[in-house]
Amino acid sequence: MLKRILTLLLCACLSFTYSQELNCTVIVNSDQVNQTNKQIFTTLQKSLNDYVNKTQWTNGNFNANERIECSMMVTITQYDNSTFSGTIQIQSNRPVFNSTYQSPVFNYQDKQFTFKYVEFAPLYFNPNVFESNLTAVVSYYVYIILGIDADTFSKEGGSPYYEQAQAIVNLSQGSGFSGWKQTDGNRSRWELVDNLLSNTFREYRMALYDYHRLGMDLLVSEPQTAKDNILNSMALLDKLNNTRPNSFVLQAFFDAKSEEIANVFSGGPKVKIAELKENLNSMAPLYSKTWSRIKY
Repeated sequence: MLKRILTLLLCACLSFTYSQELNCTVIVNSDQVNQTNKQIFTTLQKSLNDYVNKTQWTNGNFNANERIECSMMVTITQYDNSTFSGTIQIQSNRPVFNSTYQSPVFNYQDKQFTFKYVEFAPLYFNPNVFESNLTAVVSYYVYIILGIDADTFSKEGGSPYYEQAQAIVNLSQGSGFSGWKQTDGNRSRWELVDNLLSNTFREYRMALYDYHRLGMDLLVSEPQTAKDNILNSMALLDKLNNTRPNSFVLQAFFDAKSEEIANVFSGGPKVKIAELKENLNSMAPLYSKTWSRIKY
């Protein structure tokens, strides 16, 4: 764990021996497509798994047991003459110190996913050129995963990765594919990375660090301190909610963390939770049933 923290702190500026950063499972689901020959979807799935897991995304050194556990579910809803349309669901986890538990940190479904793919065509990442919407979208979310993971280990440690994601947004805006522009709705790829790099949403990134590094990582050794720190991270998010209610990053946070938060505060050392529950219902009312499980 300590080695991984040091790696994340240094990888933006130092060059070490190389290894892949992700242990990502990519699944292509074509059940909604009326297509007799499913081979192209199988080939696409294999190509995406190789692309995500074998590309060197950073100059950091990750041992096999330090790779980020994550998944991407590509659901194809339409397919016609090498053009695919559907959604991509991205999830990532983060290990908790002194345990085998993987804490979910990101869970989001991007519904603006259309791309062209020819079977057996090689997939590769060029950071300076828009090659295809398939590799652009997948690469963008790789850097979002890396950035959020880094933010949980060091204060605002994800900035270099968010900047890479933003560079992909800038390259992709003239591609004609949706999701890359500010005008493409309030849950676009443009909006997500803009929020992550904006000082307006800095409380979100501070909360990521406090919640995980000062909270979850101490749950085994110092449960009272850990819960107090997680409570403080919720106060940071509530402060953000007061100025930017229903923001993209807040929604993404609770989509990933709602069950975990309820479990953390439903056992162990007692903390004052009356205000917590009120704030949680204000920040994430869709999870009111989950918050009701938190008992005094």
